[in-house]
Amino acid sequence: MKIAHLADLHLGFRAYHRVTPRGVNVRQADVSDAFRRAVARTIELRPDLVLVAGDVFHTVRPSNTSIADAFRQLSVLTEGLPDVPVVMIAGNHDSPRSSDTGNILALFREIPGVTVVADESRRVHLPEIETAVLCLPHNSLAVEGEAPTAMEPDPAVRHNLLMLHGTVGGSVAEQKMRYVTEYGGAIVDDTDIGPERWDYVALGHYHIATDLAPNMWYAGGIERTSTNIWMETEGPKGFVEYDTELRRARFHPVETRTVVDLDRLSARGLSAAETDERIRAAVEGIPGGVAGKIVRLVVTDIPRPLVRELNHRRIRDWKAEALHFHLDVRPPEIRRIVASGAPVRRQTLQEQVASYLDKHWQLTSDTLKRERLVELGTEYIQRTEEG
Repeated sequence: MKIAHLADLHLGFRAYHRVTPRGVNVRQADVSDAFRRAVARTIELRPDLVLVAGDVFHTVRPSNTSIADAFRQLSVLTEGLPDVPVVMIAGNHDSPRSSDTGNILALFREIPGVTVVADESRRVHLPEIETAVLCLPHNSLAVEGEAPTAMEPDPAVRHNLLMLHGTVGGSVAEQKMRYVTEYGGAIVDDTDIGPERWDYVALGHYHIATDLAPNMWYAGGIERTSTNIWMETEGPKGFVEYDTELRRARFHPVETRTVVDLDRLSARGLSAAETDERIRAAVEGIPGGVAGKIVRLVVTDIPRPLVRELNHRRIRDWKAEALHFHLDVRPPEIRRIVASGAPVRRQTLQEQVASYLDKHWQLTSDTLKRERLVELGTEYIQRTEEG
């Protein structure tokens, strides 16, 4: 059986206040175009099953344009694959906190062939392909005070699949998921999942395509929609195809807008003219130029007076040409003099947080790992600084 596994569509995502000729936010249009390409490629693959692992929308209350676009493309998908079931779960972005709000994903139940599991965990049986999909949407994992859902396969069916939207914990995940692209996901330990018991485990929430086992994948997002997109610039976006007979996964890239995070520059010891020249060389070294791209250049150790002497006319031209150009200038680290007269570097905020968590934070549970706590704390600070 062939499975097409999509996740983290984030339809309705907006950024940068640029609009298309039709008045639609450019980044919203980018995400919509990526979904259209993903749907077209999925139809070409002719899978036996399509799984959508959460965060179909970027917000709980998406715009009418985003809702109509999603409905249209899902209809195209089911019409192009008339005998192929589509199973969808809700993620943290499209799950309202109040149950009486209702979930927008319920609308897609009106499309023949689409099954939506939005709140409680549920096993979806698909007898036509001898398959059962245990669906764990965000809300089923995030309810406090309730016993976790038992993740057990159904012995009465040929193919057992698990689909969940959350953050997988465990040693493998800690090694492969280098940083957090999205916060707010419920944590599920990999030992609770037990991928060896399933034919395939489809994960959503982490925006970078990652295999945590040969048959357990985060499909990643179809576009760069994280709060800090610079954390996911490496590698293409797209979705995963998995063959349960061959036990083989294949990643299918989807064309997206170019995002460039240039190598950092240090202005330490440089004049304004020298700094300006290095900035110019870095930006003009981008293949194809900055036109229509999303670009960031971090310049460290640059005093404010020197920033004022940069060629701001040229910087404004880059900003006008690119979809988004961010020259991220950062001042030198402050040094202080102790009583002995020896210069001592002041600890950065990251170092202060790491030191506090390592030496002073009282762990409240034996399941918490101090090393991982320090790692997450420094990641959060870095993300704040880079955002």
